[in-house]
Amino acid sequence: MLKYNRISDIKELTEKIIEFRDARDWKQFHNPKDLALSLVLEAAEVLEHFQWKNKEEIENYIKTNKDDIGEELADVFYWVLLFSSDLGIDICEALEKKLKQNENKYPISKSHGKHSKYTEL
Repeated sequence: MLKYNRISDIKELTEKIIEFRDARDWKQFHNPKDLALSLVLEAAEVLEHFQWKNKEEIENYIKTNKDDIGEELADVFYWVLLFSSDLGIDICEALEKKLKQNENKYPISKSHGKHSKYTEL
């Protein structure tokens, strides 16, 4: 199994996704609205794994269903990479920028151990 750890691997994964899509002539169906819908629908499928379960049930479920959860997370990742590529967004750069913004919004001195929104810190 391949391990992806570098930005170049993100680019390689994106290229594989585009190659997969283009070989099937699906780009014609991939407008921003439908890409966003696909992303949300796949994220909802992640949620289905946890719906109606209490903490103990979730812990047990994860132990026996990690592969299934991973498949749904992979679907979400697929759409994130494809969507960002189609819109010309460098997702790694966008994530770095967002992390810096979050560091400013949630300084350790105010947010450590708290789940409050930055406006409430």
